[in-house]
Amino acid sequence: MRPADPTHDGPRDSDEVVVRLTDDLLADGVADIRWLLHDAVLSGARHVVVDVREVEQLSSPAVASFLSAHRACRARGGSVVVRGANRRTLDLLHRTGLWRVLDLEGSLDRSA
Repeated sequence: MRPADPTHDGPRDSDEVVVRLTDDLLADGVADIRWLLHDAVLSGARHVVVDVREVEQLSSPAVASFLSAHRACRARGGSVVVRGANRRTLDLLHRTGLWRVLDLEGSLDRSA
């Protein structure tokens, strides 16, 4: 059995996995995010919720990793949801066009 992972919420075999990102996690680089998302997809989740409420600013490579997870989830009939995006994150999603691909939940400004 795997040890508890503070960046994942819910059971490992759930249809939905929540991955919580923090600025500390992002400071270690994008590789950690990719592994967390990869692990969530390998756990069988159809829906991956990326909780970014505790993140001041996401990099483009970090958001690109969301897209990779989205492709895997979509192949299973699921999706990737970005939860709690702040203005900076919403701007990045709009600049990259990913607001059309990823689902947004609980963002500060849904009309952005």
